[in-house]
Amino acid sequence: MQTPLQPGTAPIARDQGLQKWWQLTRPHTLTAAFAPVLLGTALAIEVTDINMLLFLAMLIASLLIQAATNMFNEYYDYKRGLDTEDSIGIGGAIVRNGIKPGTVLGLALGLYGISILIGIYICMNTSWWLAAVGLVSMLIGYLYTGGPWPIAYTPFGELFAGFFMGMLIILIAFYIQTGTVTATSVIVALPSFILVGAILLANNIRDFDGDKEFGRKTLAILVGKKNAVKLLAGMFIVSYLWILVLILAGTLTPWLALAALSLPKAKAAIEGFRLGSNPLEMMPAMKATAQTNTIFALLLSIGLFISYL
Repeated sequence: MQTPLQPGTAPIARDQGLQKWWQLTRPHTLTAAFAPVLLGTALAIEVTDINMLLFLAMLIASLLIQAATNMFNEYYDYKRGLDTEDSIGIGGAIVRNGIKPGTVLGLALGLYGISILIGIYICMNTSWWLAAVGLVSMLIGYLYTGGPWPIAYTPFGELFAGFFMGMLIILIAFYIQTGTVTATSVIVALPSFILVGAILLANNIRDFDGDKEFGRKTLAILVGKKNAVKLLAGMFIVSYLWILVLILAGTLTPWLALAALSLPKAKAAIEGFRLGSNPLEMMPAMKATAQTNTIFALLLSIGLFISYL
């Protein structure tokens, strides 16, 4: 759920044409699916030759599942009366742009259907055990805001999002190339677990007042807004220190220190949440949090690519 504008704030413009359909996917969130696939594949280069068709299949499936999850979010928040035309951070397809709720739900299910077909191709070329993993991941994507007890309304949203949209994507991308999961792939995936969870925490900090009003029990509400910002800062710190310690221990190549170049985005996110007093003012901080995750993973991938040269 996203928080409405404060009284006296200018209304949000409606999207037109193809733009309203594109915004329905919430494109700023799609990098959370792209970056882990790239990182998992980069980790696999040291082990095996990369199958580009499997890489592209995994990438497309991950993007489609992320977009579908966003559409389920749009649909169920509308059905529960949580979104309005002036809500910040939503695609606005239903309440602002006039797309029928049934159309949004149908598109989400359609993207899931395409993802299943792609998943079948991946399983045919790797292992059918991935079918079970993929179906569970899709179910979690639906249950995030769908079903009788939406995960998004609980303190566990960050945990589920971090694991399924962060760590697990990296490990699947690595597995479909190598046929195994190594200790190195797991330890490199842990910061992605944390940073994808941080995106959800940032979203819940921004929506703190509205979520509290509607009775949601998110982690941010559980610990309080100020403590949630401190927790977000701690998640950033742990992610960077994790890579640094592994480099100093000789477990990872020093090239992965490139991830530190994303620190300014993390700093901007924390400052934005500390200074922002309403959802619109905190939107840049929310964006900076998502960018931190993306740039962090991309820089890790670049570091791996360089180390293999």
